[in-house]
Amino acid sequence: MASEREDFSLSGPLHLSAVDWTNVHHQRSVAASLVQGVYILERDRQLKREGPEALASPWWEFFNFKLFRKLVDDVDSSIFGAVYEFKPSTSYSTHSLDDSPRYVIAFRGTVTKPDSVSRDIELDLHIIRNGLHETSRFEIGMQAVRNVVATVGESNVWLVGHSLGAAMALLAGKTMAKTGIFIQAFLFNSPFFSAPIERIKDKRVKHGLRIAGSVITAGLAFAAAAKKNHQNRRSVDPFTALSAWIPSLFVNPDDHLCSEYIGYFEHRKKMDEIGIGAIERIATQNSIGGLIMSAMGKESEPLHLIPSANLTVNLIPSQDFKEAHGIHQWWRPDLEVTSKLYKYQ
Repeated sequence: MASEREDFSLSGPLHLSAVDWTNVHHQRSVAASLVQGVYILERDRQLKREGPEALASPWWEFFNFKLFRKLVDDVDSSIFGAVYEFKPSTSYSTHSLDDSPRYVIAFRGTVTKPDSVSRDIELDLHIIRNGLHETSRFEIGMQAVRNVVATVGESNVWLVGHSLGAAMALLAGKTMAKTGIFIQAFLFNSPFFSAPIERIKDKRVKHGLRIAGSVITAGLAFAAAAKKNHQNRRSVDPFTALSAWIPSLFVNPDDHLCSEYIGYFEHRKKMDEIGIGAIERIATQNSIGGLIMSAMGKESEPLHLIPSANLTVNLIPSQDFKEAHGIHQWWRPDLEVTSKLYKYQ
């Protein structure tokens, strides 16, 4: 789903006339605004808005960013991402400038308009099948990430994305983290495709279902490892190797596309508390769907499973799914959130 709020004067974070780059709320608002800039870039393209009629530029210029490069899909020519360069002016008041990014690479989510919806949905289906890494759009985005990091270093780069774009940013971040390069990432409403257990109100039923799921998943994973005769025993566990990378995840409990991240991380903690954390450490890095695909000879790494994260949950109830999934919620000045760091051990 896309955020269709295009009027910056009505919905943008104008309260941030001065950005404190050490303030996590300011960071979140700027990151979300830069993603919205990509959405509006694509709408400008579709509606042929150019020059003074274009609406996208305020979303980055307000924070003293410049559009360095548009990322264009080679299939439908839609704009799916952007590379922004931070160019602070002397008239713009900023704090802790050393903590600001030099470049931000942003990816939008699905735009439900005829010019791009078919290609976006195709990418959404690739996420479900854990095949996003095989798409040309991801390769274009990944090459942009590699180029920017090679030029300025990972400490000067942010990865940001919403929905489908969050999946793009997550996969790019995981890919770089596997090589020891850890990029700060802001992932809004990143998809987590699984049974909607988090929506169950009864905590005992929910916890029981999660334990059962963990036992089944761990059992399948153990059987799969035994079938391979432990051929990878001497190699470094890739899930553990990723644990040092800690992306920032932003989820809404009313958004069924991302809310399972809440239970995913909290369940790991509860399993440790009741003494069966070893089972969960196996289950947390596998999915039943991925294990079934592996048994069929189709290796697929579940995109949404990550070892560590700084999880931020929106505590304000949403009126509907569109509001719960929208990017606009993340720059609200009255936003109420709770955040928790989950570090894989």
